[in-house]
Amino acid sequence: MEEPKVKGEGHRKRLREKLIKSGIAGFHDYEIVELLLTLGTPRKDCKQQAKAAIKKFKTLRGVLEAPLEELQEIKGIGPHNVFGIKLVQEVAREFLKEKILEKPISKSSKEVFDYLYHSMRDVKKEIFKVLFLDGKNHIIDIEDLFEGTLNISSVYPREIIKSAIKHNAVALIFVHNHPSGSPEPSLSDKEITKDLIEASNTMQIKVLDHIVIGNNEYFSFADEGLIEEYNMDLLNIKKGGKGRL
Repeated sequence: MEEPKVKGEGHRKRLREKLIKSGIAGFHDYEIVELLLTLGTPRKDCKQQAKAAIKKFKTLRGVLEAPLEELQEIKGIGPHNVFGIKLVQEVAREFLKEKILEKPISKSSKEVFDYLYHSMRDVKKEIFKVLFLDGKNHIIDIEDLFEGTLNISSVYPREIIKSAIKHNAVALIFVHNHPSGSPEPSLSDKEITKDLIEASNTMQIKVLDHIVIGNNEYFSFADEGLIEEYNMDLLNIKKGGKGRL
């Protein structure tokens, strides 16, 4: 017996053939989302759900970065439909991770942000990550060392140095998030960074950056010249001068 035709089957077939032949050039954003939603439910028409997702999250990027729970608030999008979105998120995350692992990143705060933003954007509490790097500035490992409200008393330089020695790291990059959304560093963030630079310098370990992640944006201490400024202050103090620490 011939199986009944599924609504929209011919439409989705044309979209798949178009994608294979020409890539996503010429696609509407909702058509890309539609294809992703049908990966988990290939016999279900997801055109209207895709349009609703674009309407809610404004852009294709907005949909791809949306928390899965919020996507499922759209009528007709269930756990199976979000499979394709989740797949793209995970593949992108791994791709970006490999990208920053395969080359020096001392001047690539944007690449670090692009990779870590996916895993930190929906976290409701502050997480303090440390990236351990070798002599060529390749990442050896990434660890979550502290969480909760970050201040000088909750971030322990000794623990970070201990982990750096364990990884035989030559340099470090610190990353933490601001659940409030603004990446502007607080006074506590600046004091923590100064203390960590001082502790790291004692062990001849370089601090390359401290990146604060907010709502789809970030603040880089290195890009703003603060890492260099704090190092110069330490050097001046050692020489008997006055620093700004």
